[in-house]
Amino acid sequence: MDAAFTAEQDEIRRTLRELMAKRTGPDEVKAAVRTPAGHDADLWRTLAAQLGLPGLALDEEHGGVGCTATELALACEETGRVLLPSPLLATAALAVPLIRRLGTEEQRRALLPKIAEGELTAALAVPGVALATALGLSGDSRGDWAGGGRAGGVQARCDEEGWRLYGQAEQVLDGHSADVLLVAAHTGGFARSRTLLFLVPADSAGVARVRQTTLDETRPQARIELRDATAELLGPDDAAVVAEALAATGNAAAAVLAAEAVGAADRALERTVEYAKQREQFGRAIGSFQAVKHRLADVYVAVQAARSAAYYAAWAAGRDDGERVGGLALAQALDALRTAAGEAIQLHGGIGFTWEHEAHLYFKRAASDELLFGPVHRLRAHAADHAGLFVAEEVAV
Repeated sequence: MDAAFTAEQDEIRRTLRELMAKRTGPDEVKAAVRTPAGHDADLWRTLAAQLGLPGLALDEEHGGVGCTATELALACEETGRVLLPSPLLATAALAVPLIRRLGTEEQRRALLPKIAEGELTAALAVPGVALATALGLSGDSRGDWAGGGRAGGVQARCDEEGWRLYGQAEQVLDGHSADVLLVAAHTGGFARSRTLLFLVPADSAGVARVRQTTLDETRPQARIELRDATAELLGPDDAAVVAEALAATGNAAAAVLAAEAVGAADRALERTVEYAKQREQFGRAIGSFQAVKHRLADVYVAVQAARSAAYYAAWAAGRDDGERVGGLALAQALDALRTAAGEAIQLHGGIGFTWEHEAHLYFKRAASDELLFGPVHRLRAHAADHAGLFVAEEVAV
């Protein structure tokens, strides 16, 4: 692994940081999340048209920029610094890889160029609260996380008119504003129960979407209700192939999420250090007290370690023979973000607890992401199980 970034990668970071500084202050972020879309639609069009962000990790053949997960992770590190509410994660990190891996050539040509141009956004809808398991981060993606053929979740049936879905999925990232839904549904009943992925136009008959109240407003979620909605099968009728695609996508998405969390943690630390230099107590800046220095130094070490892990995971995700360490990197990054956000609130004193200050937004991002993609101890436990670290030996009686 070459730890040095290329000039192109540095330019991606620089350009995004400059744009974020101009367009995404705390007030702009709070205003954007209160719009019906849950994000600044004009800024999203700018990111798509001028920077090609939705297609950053998409091949040029399908309208993308032709970069890798590393470039997407670097971009998300910058958007994470400002807690940018956007469809970037749901579309570029979750939906695009699945369409590219599983879709037919016709499906890829119909969807991917429009996604790369910013004309379409997409969202992955998984039944219940099983997103982390479906992506192979906290459990086996080959399991019965989608209901196991029993009542509940989303069910699929095929008749003479094609596939139809019925059921419900909650906590769908950007599901209320996405143009295309990738829905995980069970079919086959008990005899041949299997989980497959389906494409559903969000505006089609039988689809109802309700934006949910969330802990982290910068991470909009929705409840998707399907009532005999017409669907198109994405990929083969093979549950094992779908599970493998979900696990590979989850590994890369976890690396991207880890970089995003590192960006948020770094910004929370940066703001806290600035405040500690200015706030005076007993006639001197609080940052001059040894106890405060030690606490900030601990946060700095945690952020730098998480950054190294995120970069390595993103690099590994771009290799065919790379290790699947996205879950471990994500666990370390979420730990760092929770620590940085907690210290930001504490060291800002009274102002850190106010609604007007943005410190609470970083803390909510840490808590919300752990609920969606963790918890941290399960990310680490599943990684250990996958690596076979704690294989029990049979003891002769």
